[in-house]
Parts: sequence; structure tokens; C-alpha cells
Amino acid sequence: MTKQPRLALDAMGGDDAPRIVIEGADIAVAKNPELKLVFVGDTQQIKPLLAATRYLQSAEIVHTTEEVAPEARVSQALRAGKQTSMWKAIELVARGEVEAVVSAGNTGALMAMSKLQLRMIEGVSRPAIAGFFPNSVGQSCVLDLGANIECDAKNLIQFSVMGSAFYRDIYGVKTPSVGLLNVGEEDQKGFDYLREAAKVLNLERLEVNYQGFVEGSDITNGSVDVIVTDGFTGNAALKTAEGVANLFQQSMRQAFSANLMTKIGYLLARGGVANLRAKLDPRNYNGAVFLGLNGISVKSHGGTDAIGYANAINVAVNMVKQGFIPEVTATIARANQILAEEKTLSDDE
Repeated sequence: MTKQPRLALDAMGGDDAPRIVIEGADIAVAKNPELKLVFVGDTQQIKPLLAATRYLQSAEIVHTTEEVAPEARVSQALRAGKQTSMWKAIELVARGEVEAVVSAGNTGALMAMSKLQLRMIEGVSRPAIAGFFPNSVGQSCVLDLGANIECDAKNLIQFSVMGSAFYRDIYGVKTPSVGLLNVGEEDQKGFDYLREAAKVLNLERLEVNYQGFVEGSDITNGSVDVIVTDGFTGNAALKTAEGVANLFQQSMRQAFSANLMTKIGYLLARGGVANLRAKLDPRNYNGAVFLGLNGISVKSHGGTDAIGYANAINVAVNMVKQGFIPEVTATIARANQILAEEKTLSDDE
């Protein structure tokens, strides 16, 4: 375990950067006093903001005036982005000067730059984007949220291994439960590659706490800790959940402001309403991670505030402290060996 995590922050990434980045970092350091941060971006903009913080006056700055535009295409960002704050922040991880990077910038560019500089963990065929959803008992981890539109059985098995390790590091659960998202819980449901993945995940020696197929409703009812699916389905689920949460909160505001009686009702129920808002607050779930890379790269929502950005930093801190990369490297190697053995057995038959 690392006693003093070191993180690079893309100070120019996000809708209200660098202010939100620095305010969020100050909140994160208050919670993690041992945390060391490097801000990558325009010194003239960053330095006055750091001077106004409580904990970051002496923080290190890596200067660059260039940044990745939110609307930039991935090919454009890669071709002309080597002097940007995003590239240079990732570069610090690749050089071993810090253990993780956090950015609220362009998602596609961050994924491409991270993959190019950090490379894949040996044996991992594809990266996956993992994030959290609120459920009835806590939070569910869902992956992939959009990195891979199509997946095969091997991808889903590797996602299950990485997702399990990720959940364990963030929440301290020794054996997180894992389910494959399907159109039904019955073993015969779904595509062939789903059933093939389920067969391997059921092997005890894989050491994944696999609970079987789950449905969309299981994301919010908390029946399993980690839900694994392809990027197309995962991204659709993410956007649907965000839309439903926004609709619910808007409807609740309209309902409580309709007339005098509903306003009085709000005053009587405001404690419960506050708890519900906190439960649905996307800032509390901010910080998606690109799993499968040989380094920790965390994506913050571009429109978040300081509290949300601090939560994204905390995700990176927990992964560093728990030694996520060495753990996943070892578990992926073991999983790939089991996959190879299973293939040999099936070929012999």
C-alpha cells in the first residue's frame, strides 16, 4: 500500500476549469492530508487560485497553455495534443512520477491518450469504463460504460475480474458479488457469448464471486455489487439512469411548489427530501475509471462542481492506496491461464 499517493490533475479539463479542479483538490486534500498533487496547466491561471486555498499554496505546477477542446475529435487530439494539459498529466503517470491522473476533459481524448501512453496491462484485450450507480443498499459498479460497443466472452470475463478488484479497492468488500447483465436470469437466456462467459465465471478457481445473470432492475436494487455488460448496453443504461434521476428531481420540485398545501408538506418532509436528493446526487458517484490500463486514469464529469471533482480524486486515491494495478495484473494473468486451460479441454473433447 502507498502511504503518500501522488496524483496529476489535468487542471484545464472541464467546463469550469481550472477553478473547479483546484477547489475540488482542496476538499480532497482535507480528507487525505498525505495526498500530493501536481497541477498541469496554465501557471498564470492556476497560481492565484492555489494561493486562495487552504492546503494547496505550495502545490507543484507543470506549465502548459494548451488544452484539449471539449468538442475535439480523438484523431485531432492525438495528432496535435502532445503539449496539452491532458497529455502531459497522463505522461507523468507513464514516467512513474505520479501514480494516477484525473481529468474532467474530453472523454474520448482521455481514453485514447491514456491507452497510448500507459499501454494495456499484459493479457488484457480491451479496456473498460467502470462507474457507480446508486442502489437501494449502497452503490453498484457497472462496466463497460462505453469503451467497447461489442464484446466477446473473454472481454466479459476480464471485465468481471477487473470490476471485482475495483469494487474491492473502493469499498473494502473482500469478495464483491458479480453478475452478467442479460435479458433474463435463466441460464438459457441471451447470446452464446454470454453463456460462454458465465460458464467460466462459475469456475471456483477463477475466484470471482459470480452470482449468475442479472436484469436491468438489478442495477438499482443492489442484488449484486458489480454488473458486467458490453459498452453499448452499459452506456445506454447510464444515460437512462441520469435522465430518470433528473426527471424525478424536477417532478419532485414541481410537485412541492404546486400550491400552499404542498409547500407546507415540503416543510414537514424536507429532512427526508434532503436524504433522497443526496442519494440521487450525481456528484457522489463521480469518477469513472478506465480499467485495463497499466496505470490509473480517472474521468470526472466535465460539468461537475468541486464536491464532485473531489470524489473523483478520492476514487484515484483509493485505487493507489490498495495497489490496484499489481492486483489486477496478477488476477488477469491467472484468469487468462484458466481460459487457456478451458479452451484446451474443449478442443480435446
